[in-house]
Amino acid sequence: MATLNITYQGLSADYALELDPGVSDRDVKRIAVEVVRSGSVPGLHLPTLADDAFEHFVVDRLQNGLRLYVRPKVPFGA
Repeated sequence: MATLNITYQGLSADYALELDPGVSDRDVKRIAVEVVRSGSVPGLHLPTLADDAFEHFVVDRLQNGLRLYVRPKVPFGA
């Protein structure tokens, strides 16, 4: 079981899911859009979220892929 943490518009929330370890960043971002739209992420429900909302976001993988973070890029690091 992996945890996907999504940060969007100053809000951050976790979503637990089964995920193949080799899933691409593009697929992680697509999954993030789907779960946020559906209301499956507590505290982060945006039914009209655009398909490309996370296009310029970063996907960080920690704990051997058991923790994934979808977050905005920051000017002071990668």
